[in-house]
Amino acid sequence: MLLLRHAQSEWNVHFGATRVDPGIFDPPLTEEGEAQALAAAQELRGKGIRRLLASPYRRTLQTASIVARELGLPIAVEPLVRERCAFSCDQGSPASTLAGLWPELDFAGLEERWWGKVVESTESLRARADLFLGKAARMVDRDTTAVVSHWGFIRCVTGQEVGNTGAVRLRLDRPAPAQMRNA
Repeated sequence: MLLLRHAQSEWNVHFGATRVDPGIFDPPLTEEGEAQALAAAQELRGKGIRRLLASPYRRTLQTASIVARELGLPIAVEPLVRERCAFSCDQGSPASTLAGLWPELDFAGLEERWWGKVVESTESLRARADLFLGKAARMVDRDTTAVVSHWGFIRCVTGQEVGNTGAVRLRLDRPAPAQMRNA
């Protein structure tokens, strides 16, 4: 399984420049982010990816949509791989709004307000990551699946910090790294 961080969002640009939360809820990709997603699709070409799972935030859905369009892949929405709720960007959009923006995707299993209400604890993030890892280990197509997710979630399950559209191979045949326990 390949974990891919979403492309650059409007929130990333502002926070990166100031280190102050700019108050942008569920931010879209920037033009640079769209170009990054296109480049990520080209990097994935020939790697045997046959399906995408995507977190329900706009930035991950946009990234996944660009990759899927370029590579002819289906996308499934997977709320377990969402970001840890800690900043304004982690306030999502209602499922009905997302369904209007991406009518080709199935949001039926997503609660209308699916993101965290308060800052998510480390223990909660670890428990959610464990649920996903268990689910992923049972997927027969896990070796041909890419997951479009977030910095915090990817760090939790791999111990690695990746930049926008950075990719990490998730090995499901061995225990999670020590960093996951300390995330």
